[in-house]
Amino acid sequence: MSKQDLSVVDLSAPVCCTPLTSEPLDAQRAVELARVFKALGDPVRLRLLSLIASHEGGEACVCELTGVFDLTGPTISHHLKVLKEAGLITGERRGTWIYYRVSPGTLRMLGDVLTPSVLVGEPAV
Repeated sequence: MSKQDLSVVDLSAPVCCTPLTSEPLDAQRAVELARVFKALGDPVRLRLLSLIASHEGGEACVCELTGVFDLTGPTISHHLKVLKEAGLITGERRGTWIYYRVSPGTLRMLGDVLTPSVLVGEPAV
């Protein structure tokens, strides 16, 4: 991947989320999706996403996330930055803390891409 490919993924615009089984991905969409899946491919980032998503109220303060891991604050911040750049979470500064929320549209888009329109061996409904 080139440096250009490492820019923040903009998944906010409505994009058709055709399942992988319906038609092949074009090159640009493959790059965009690979960036998001790569962000999820790290166990710490996957846990962070889960902690944020399952937190009461649907958001978590960075102060509540750092103590869960045996990692430094800057390392946790790096992982949160990767999740944010991939469009998986959003952050809002309140005073000295940042509160994170999962981006439901991005998760829905990933689910739509991975869900076959008709499961192999099952009749269409």
